[in-house]
Amino acid sequence: MASTSTPTFDELRKSIAAGRYAPVYLLHGEEGYYIDRLLEEFDKILPSDEKEFNQYTLYATQTEPSAIIDICRRVPMMAQRQVVIVKEAQGARADAINRLAPYIASPVASTVLVVAFRGAQAKGKDLLAAVRNGGGVLFESKKITEYNAPAAIGNYLRSKGLTADPKSLEMLRDFIGTDLTRLHNEIDKLATLLPSGAAVTPEVIERNIGISREYNSFELVDALAEKNAAKAFRILAYFRTHTKEAPVVLVASSVFNFFADVLTGHYAADRSADGIANELGLRNSFAAKRILKGMSNYSPVKTVEIISAIRRFDAMSKGVDSRQNEHQLLYDLVYHILTAPGRL
Repeated sequence: MASTSTPTFDELRKSIAAGRYAPVYLLHGEEGYYIDRLLEEFDKILPSDEKEFNQYTLYATQTEPSAIIDICRRVPMMAQRQVVIVKEAQGARADAINRLAPYIASPVASTVLVVAFRGAQAKGKDLLAAVRNGGGVLFESKKITEYNAPAAIGNYLRSKGLTADPKSLEMLRDFIGTDLTRLHNEIDKLATLLPSGAAVTPEVIERNIGISREYNSFELVDALAEKNAAKAFRILAYFRTHTKEAPVVLVASSVFNFFADVLTGHYAADRSADGIANELGLRNSFAAKRILKGMSNYSPVKTVEIISAIRRFDAMSKGVDSRQNEHQLLYDLVYHILTAPGRL
């Protein structure tokens, strides 16, 4: 029995570019960006003079599964292979898409079949089992979250030959959010302006993208770590008048992540900067030192109280038991953090 391959986006893109093709690819997941980019790669497999007779773009909602199978079983015309791309599989019924399973379990070697469920999980148990048993490739395109967005931004910067420090990554995360298309567009713009190997600094971001290097969630977290109330409230005042630069939901996420790390740090076996970095999987000790500063200013009990307050803020900002403006709620949250008595 063959086993399915589950590569990462970069691994899959490189294998396609290198001409290492599987007979079947199933692309699914909530993040449409990666699926769109992979479909562009599949569209490049055949040279232009072979596409007319050997490349088919079909739509699962408009094409019978039997017709798709018939096309897949054809012999390529004056070429080594044919490419069959089936889009909008997310719109087809599970029982219909399952009818592709017999072919996918035993595919034709000269056909590259791509089935794309854009923005949705793949449906059809028989279909998924056939991909696994037929040696196909299963790729899940997962959305990035507010928590792992800085890592995703860092990875893409490195792929463009650029580097960035943690503050710059958070500034980009605050401005871009989790929209991968916008993220890549902004970084592509930086890559055209900066030489290879350049560092993306807060100054570079302020000059080329327009985000303030002084007023961002990274600086707010720094102010809270140090219990610098004056700085914290200056930043909040800036946020109130520059809402697009610092969406409240992303600011609150940064604050929550920081205090969650502080709580973890309090119970780490090794509470040195290196120990904290290892415990939290941090890439450098800079972030660990900020966590240590937070640990010195917020006891475990205060930290738990603050995390509870952040959770209440999250609910209230969504309209639960509150009609206050989200910026007023954030102001109240920061005041609570700075004055937390440590009562549960």
